[in-house]
Amino acid sequence: MSEEIEIEFKSMLTQNEYEELLRYYNITDDQFVIQTNLYFDTADFQLKKHGMGLRIRRFDTKAEATLKIPQSVGLLEVTDALTITEVEQAINKKKFASGAAEILARLKQLNISLLDLSLIGKLITKRAEFTIPEGKLALDESWYGQQHDFELELEVSDSSYGEKDFNQLLKKFDLPYRKTQNKIARAVTEQQERNKEMEGLQ
Repeated sequence: MSEEIEIEFKSMLTQNEYEELLRYYNITDDQFVIQTNLYFDTADFQLKKHGMGLRIRRFDTKAEATLKIPQSVGLLEVTDALTITEVEQAINKKKFASGAAEILARLKQLNISLLDLSLIGKLITKRAEFTIPEGKLALDESWYGQQHDFELELEVSDSSYGEKDFNQLLKKFDLPYRKTQNKIARAVTEQQERNKEMEGLQ
């Protein structure tokens, strides 16, 4: 189990902007990592009501579960390591992993049990992540349902770093700031739209 405070800024990119940034930072194919993100909540979205997010993230050879809890500045990320087998079971059953002990203990304090949690969205990201003077920069290409988008994320450790500073970074590349929903919100919204379409076909 690990805990850390996440202070993050993000903006959507066009495909051309994304590709220009890859060229600027000389990103090569071997720097990309594929992440499969599975998002969970209760049927009545209790986690969302608390401003929290819950995901399982699978990489090639490892996996982890993370609970994001709002703080006065940023988010507290509580992370439990998982096995690939646990993740496969979570996908097959569309249920959260029982091996995430610390996360489940935190949720129990909110009267949310493992049985209450179900899969509400899925998103696959191809990510290049590296350090720049401002912090940790991630360039993401993501797929969820029928959607495909590009995004820049900057994670900083300095709590005094603000939106004005982030806009200066964007201005350096002549990029506009495009307010964006986080990945869980985008994936869940897309899933809900698809569910409505399926209901309409029945």
